[in-house]
Amino acid sequence: MNLLSPSATDIVGEPAATRGGILADITAGVASGDDLHDLLAHFLRPIIDIAGAAAGAVRAKSEGGPGMPLVASLGLPDEVLVAERGIVGDCGVCGVAAGSDQPQWAGDLLRCARRNTGASFGTGYRRVLAVPLRHRSRTLGVYTLFYDTDAEPAAEVQALLKSVGDLLGLALDNARLEAENLQATLARERQRMAAEVHDSLAQSLAFVKMRMPLLEDALLGREEARAMRYCGDVRSAVSQAHASLRGILTHFRSPMDPQGLLHALEAAVHRFRECSGTELDYVNEWPGLKLDPEQEAQVFHIVQEALSNVARHASAPHAWLRVAAAPAGHVEIRIDDDGAGLPAAGPAGGSHYGLEIMLERAQRLGGTFEIGPREGGGTRVRLAIPVPPAPPARAGATAGVR
Repeated sequence: MNLLSPSATDIVGEPAATRGGILADITAGVASGDDLHDLLAHFLRPIIDIAGAAAGAVRAKSEGGPGMPLVASLGLPDEVLVAERGIVGDCGVCGVAAGSDQPQWAGDLLRCARRNTGASFGTGYRRVLAVPLRHRSRTLGVYTLFYDTDAEPAAEVQALLKSVGDLLGLALDNARLEAENLQATLARERQRMAAEVHDSLAQSLAFVKMRMPLLEDALLGREEARAMRYCGDVRSAVSQAHASLRGILTHFRSPMDPQGLLHALEAAVHRFRECSGTELDYVNEWPGLKLDPEQEAQVFHIVQEALSNVARHASAPHAWLRVAAAPAGHVEIRIDDDGAGLPAAGPAGGSHYGLEIMLERAQRLGGTFEIGPREGGGTRVRLAIPVPPAPPARAGATAGVR
């Protein structure tokens, strides 16, 4: 990080910064986006010189802890550094500064002397000035300046140090927010990756797991035709899992049918009829349905998971998949079955990870997701999402034949 400028102070040289120039230099350092702890350490020397102090230290608040560990120091003897590694919220003048928005000048160094084994406080250092680094009533660090005289810095110097503290406090707060946003983004991406793996690899492997006992029975019964059919099912599922894995690794998501949602639904219905013992009726009352690619992928994975649950858990003789228009410019997709129904704990019990993923996908679409008992027995899954309005027809365009 190059924070040196014609008006900055060299760490080991004589001060060249003007009292006004240090604010511009700090602003430039903050804008550079480099490590803020390096920034705090770099400006320790100019701040010591401007304040007329003999030594100094800077601390930054630790995440998840009450203390403020030492970031950098200049001019402090070793025995002082050992005791000054960290402070708690109520520790002497630094603790007072942490609860204030003004620099704190103190001559009572009894608390400091008690923490140190040497004779630095009371003889070597006679006064301390603590400058809080604050933003929006939140203390994020402290500059502590040590004096070997009783002369208090002038009011304009303390005002400048307060401005420095406010500016660096803003920088520390922005870094904190950026770190929190990064953590939230990482958590969302991890959740999304988990959903992609669940809705592609996990489903294919679950189908293979269902087919293996049937294949084993056919082999033991020397039923060659059945065994070959189940081998074909397993081979197809493994190929699909491999393709999904390649899609996830390449695009961080499982591949969507290039011909769109309705074609993907027809293919899913065909696979369901071939691979499950449940009769499935499919009705599409919106043959011209058009969604954007992200919507289509999310909707397909929800339907795919719902059908997979029917095949694995419902023990249903019959199932129904229906796509239809709903009020307020929405499309409704409903999956019903007449099987065993929901477990006693229900979806709120958190026992089925797939239900949570379906709900998250529906929320991402700005839609609603419902799952509950079906009238007459079984389970009903309902998804309703808003449909983007069709673009206006171009002037002179001719409407298609319906």
